[in-house]
Amino acid sequence: MRHFCYLYLVVLSWFLFIPNTHELQAAQTQALFQLRVYLEYPSSLQIWENYNWDLCSISPSANLSIKCEDDEVTELKIMGEKSEKPPMFNGFADPNQTLSMNFSIDSFFTTLTRLTSLRVLSLVSLGIWGPLPDKIHRFSSLQVLDLSSNFIFGAIPQKLSTMVKLHALTLDDNYFNTTMPDWFDSLSNLNILSVKSNGLKGSFPSSLCKIKTLEVISLSHNELSGELPDLGSLTGLHVLDLRENHLESELPLFPKSVVTVLLSNNSFSGDIPKQFGELDQLQHLDLSSNHLSKTPPSTLFSSPKISYLNLANNVLSGALQDKLSCGGKLGFVDISSNKLSGGLPSCLANTTDGRVVRYAGNCLSLNSQNQNSGSYCRESSSGWKNLKKWKVAAAMAIIVGLVLVVLVSGVFLWKKYHSRKKTGQEVLLKIVHDNSTTGVPSEILANARFISQTVKLGTQTTSTCRHFSIEELKEATKNFDLSTYIGQGSIGKLFKGKLENGSYVAIRSLALSKKCSIQNLRAKLDLLSKLQHPNLVSLLGHCIDGGGQDDPNSHKLHLVYEYVPNGNYRTHLSEFSVDKALKWSDRLTILIGIAKAVHFLHTGVIPGCFSNQLKTKNVLLDEHRIPKLSDYGMSIITEEIENFEAKGEKPKPCPRTKADDDVYNFGFILFESLVGPIACDKGETFFLNEKASFGSQDGRRKIVDPIVLTTCSQESLSIAISITTKCISPESSFRPSFEDVLWNLQYAAQVQATTDADHKSD
Repeated sequence: MRHFCYLYLVVLSWFLFIPNTHELQAAQTQALFQLRVYLEYPSSLQIWENYNWDLCSISPSANLSIKCEDDEVTELKIMGEKSEKPPMFNGFADPNQTLSMNFSIDSFFTTLTRLTSLRVLSLVSLGIWGPLPDKIHRFSSLQVLDLSSNFIFGAIPQKLSTMVKLHALTLDDNYFNTTMPDWFDSLSNLNILSVKSNGLKGSFPSSLCKIKTLEVISLSHNELSGELPDLGSLTGLHVLDLRENHLESELPLFPKSVVTVLLSNNSFSGDIPKQFGELDQLQHLDLSSNHLSKTPPSTLFSSPKISYLNLANNVLSGALQDKLSCGGKLGFVDISSNKLSGGLPSCLANTTDGRVVRYAGNCLSLNSQNQNSGSYCRESSSGWKNLKKWKVAAAMAIIVGLVLVVLVSGVFLWKKYHSRKKTGQEVLLKIVHDNSTTGVPSEILANARFISQTVKLGTQTTSTCRHFSIEELKEATKNFDLSTYIGQGSIGKLFKGKLENGSYVAIRSLALSKKCSIQNLRAKLDLLSKLQHPNLVSLLGHCIDGGGQDDPNSHKLHLVYEYVPNGNYRTHLSEFSVDKALKWSDRLTILIGIAKAVHFLHTGVIPGCFSNQLKTKNVLLDEHRIPKLSDYGMSIITEEIENFEAKGEKPKPCPRTKADDDVYNFGFILFESLVGPIACDKGETFFLNEKASFGSQDGRRKIVDPIVLTTCSQESLSIAISITTKCISPESSFRPSFEDVLWNLQYAAQVQATTDADHKSD
């Protein structure tokens, strides 16, 4: 009887405990279903309907993962479909991008904190919007937090600093827009910090240098400024990504553990430390688009694991060693757009092993139209340092001026000083105009038409446009024989010629009225030849022929350009063979190059060069598939011609075409890149008819080029489609700036590169 009583008590106690366990599980499940309501029933959570109260048994997928231990949720990962990030966000709900106005981020996180045992929380691309609430620190056990690709704005809460168990903090692609916090050293277990593509300002957080466990620091595409501290103490650092900021200092030392260093598009100056060549784990190094000078260390090219090296768009100078050796894994090198001289080392010149090397825009002694010459190459490579010295000198001059103002004790003396200063300026201006080497009339210099400020001051370093003789061009084209004819450009006929020095050129020939002002036309051609950019077809010179017996009242204008041998972009888009077809990543590279060229034409010259004949057939590719825009600046030439077309009328200035016209035309280059040759010459009507197809997966499969569909990531494709639609908006006020176009294309390329890298690692 006694044994029976014991057994009864055990069974009774077991049944008494069942409701408590079920109640705990029910509370967690209730919280999860409430979260689904807050998130407005995303498609990734539709599967919950089939599992009722047993959500822990759902098999994990790319869009959803729930893990449980002891009847508590320990991991929650939800991936939504709101991945497209608009260029601007005003902090309010957008029905096409965010969750609705009814969403409350505070209530959402209040419910979320009922999952008290969470160790992993990932809520990505769900349209969550609002400032991140302080109560997030209640996740005391959290080790991984990922809230990327949402619409969270304001400050990163300081309460996060109390979450000492965090190993990974990812807040990418949001709208945090205050000063970067500097309390990270309290997160002593942090391995990964990624807050890229926000609007964070201030300096690089020095507190990160105290976290010995850090492996990844990704703060790219923000607005950080100031100096980058010595990171040598981070002995476990593998990845440093600080691209697209405003950091300005000399390059610091890095730990020997570093594998990837991405510092492009900042303002770093000075030389590249020799220590970089001793980083024996380094695989990827991108220092492009900075102000780095002197000769890069030769050991950098021979580093044992280096595979990607980008030093383009700096002011590197000097000669690379003739016997420079390249590491066995080095697959890509870009040293273009610098001031490197001498020969190209054999390990860079010999690309039979598949290595891609870009070196255009230097001062190398090569038989290439892509190399600079003359005074550009004789300039000191310390221009950036000189600029800094100039800033210091200017500051000192201001201080001295203030002291002088204090010492000057009378209005009469001040007026006398001011008058003398004004007279000096007038003399200086006269000296500048009298000694200008540009050969441009002074009235054009005064108005600064079609030229940058440096040209206006007479400091342009590029040599003036070469004046070819008609005999030279006839010799080069076999007297303009039909065999040298290569097509019809936007204006005039095009011929291929071979100059006496063996280099090939493209020659555009068009008729001029004899009433056209040859002096003004030559001045404008000289200025047009000074537009130098790696993605522009260079105007090398011109010839104005006085006509012949058939038409003694007319002139012929021959424009001599560099010859780009690999055909136009439209032809390559029409290529369907597997080995030659342009993949999506290739198309993005070409689009970015042309966008950079147009952005330069809009902003790199004063007042800007618009109406640039933007068509896929005017985008030429060189032997390395580097894109070059042709037919740009034709409005500068046709303006002078058209001024004299009407007899008896005085020349009238041609109204400038606005930048958004180029944006509109570039939109059709984007559209053709997405759709393929079917879009050629069909214009706006075809786009408007097919525009709706971009909105769904089935529609995209119907219209987007199959080569694009099979080689792109959906996120990268969505970004490109979004910017294309905006560019071709009928309302010019809705079109983005070219800076926005370029930013979106670079972002799409970054997303695509990440996807491609993930596929390779798999």
